[in-house]
Amino acid sequence: MSLNLRDAAAGAAFVGAGGWFALGALDLEIGTALRMGPGYFPLILSGILMLLGVIIVLRALRSGPGEIGRIPWRGLLFILPAPIIFGLTVRGLGMVLALVLVVLLVSYASRAMRPLTAACLTVGLTAFCVLVFSYGLGLPLQRFGPWLNF
Repeated sequence: MSLNLRDAAAGAAFVGAGGWFALGALDLEIGTALRMGPGYFPLILSGILMLLGVIIVLRALRSGPGEIGRIPWRGLLFILPAPIIFGLTVRGLGMVLALVLVVLLVSYASRAMRPLTAACLTVGLTAFCVLVFSYGLGLPLQRFGPWLNF
């Protein structure tokens, strides 16, 4: 029997993350399915995450060998700080410019991304997010923030 190490590591990470969040959810009131407490939904999602992790580990036992490849540093460098940058700039720049900044940043996580493609992706995703979150859901986010005096 051969083990796909990459898939086994990913499944174990899912089980570990699910277990971590399940322990946090147990500190909250769980409630019942009819009267859900604040810990009910996180506990359910944690259980689903752990179940998916177990399935991935079991599939890794049946599949052929797979090695853990190089760490994608470029992707980590551009994608991981994106939510933090969005959170730090959305109040000052507004939703539109914060989205433009973050989508442009994340689009260069791939070496295959070209400037024209990145620009089209930025315009399309920003327009979609403004339509959905600002107009559709009515979230109280300013479209343009006070840093630019619009």
